[in-house]
Amino acid sequence: MMYKDWDYLSGEISGSLGDLGTFLPYIIAAIVIGGLDATGVLFCFGLMYIFTAWYYKMPMPVQPMKIIAAAVILHNLSKGEIAAAGFMTALTLLILALTGWAGKLSRFIPAAITFGIQAGLGFSLAILGIKLIRTDLPLGLTILLIILLLFNNRKLPSSLIAVVGGTILAFMLHPALSFPNITLGFYLPQLSMPQWADFQQGFTLAYLPQLPLTLTNSVLVTAVLAKNLYPDRSERVNENSLCLTLGIGNLIAIPLGGFPMCHGSGGLAAHYRFGGRTGLTLVIIGFILLLTAVLLGPNGVALLKVIPEPVLGGLLFYSGVDLIRGVKNIESSDSRFAFVIVVIATLAVNPAVAFLTGVLLTFLLKKEWVKI
Repeated sequence: MMYKDWDYLSGEISGSLGDLGTFLPYIIAAIVIGGLDATGVLFCFGLMYIFTAWYYKMPMPVQPMKIIAAAVILHNLSKGEIAAAGFMTALTLLILALTGWAGKLSRFIPAAITFGIQAGLGFSLAILGIKLIRTDLPLGLTILLIILLLFNNRKLPSSLIAVVGGTILAFMLHPALSFPNITLGFYLPQLSMPQWADFQQGFTLAYLPQLPLTLTNSVLVTAVLAKNLYPDRSERVNENSLCLTLGIGNLIAIPLGGFPMCHGSGGLAAHYRFGGRTGLTLVIIGFILLLTAVLLGPNGVALLKVIPEPVLGGLLFYSGVDLIRGVKNIESSDSRFAFVIVVIATLAVNPAVAFLTGVLLTFLLKKEWVKI
């Protein structure tokens, strides 16, 4: 019994760290470039992880909204503008959940579009992972091999070994690296509200481009993937419930200085790939982030930055591969054609444009206005 208990626990620990490749780069950028308070950001993510674990009883991921994070980097959005975009997105998702429109929308989306976005996101994650691995190729290839060898090992948590072992190996390979000075304290989030002037930039540069991505990746694709990966644990997962938890979570987090949060198919694949099977996966990473926020505050970012990019790249690469592998059979030639176009559009532009392209193309094929 003891061995079975450890097999279960090691899988949950490993799964809890499996999404760090997606989580850390965006969060570090939002804090360093966007000027957000690390305490508020990490504290709110920790709370959201635990809330999500309680609600779904499975490893439903919690991730930063990527388009908003990109807008922080590209357009230097202020804290107020980030908060404004988060508020608008949260309210929209709540309306979709309470009216049932999210669920109605999903019933009109062909499987070829959903799977096309899923595969496109998988390729995107894998490509990003390779880019991070190439920043230190010997270390990156070593991490890839370690994770591969430990894929089906329930006793050794592969992502934990990759993160800890890869960090130690980086310090051994590069003696010039130094560990940051960390001092313990007691920190709590500070209340922060956007001003009216923040909503214009937040609306045009963050809310508008983020919303379609959230509806496709965080809601539609994630709902389908959850049923495939966790058929016995996903009874609470549907398009309306995903909009509801995101709406509630963000409305609570934004005033506490949190960063806009979403679910995501890539994170779901990552938690599953590295062994996460129950809500304990999220509780573990949630408490890690809460303790980091409360005890380390701003120092927490310096600690997280110690994890080398090639290690995060290894986690991302295999998460992307799992998303691609999760695509089901697409039978008709029209559906396969639409699938390929959606994959290409996802890679070339973004999932939102791919979604609109797929809807238009499916309509034209159905009407036989376009023939292949």
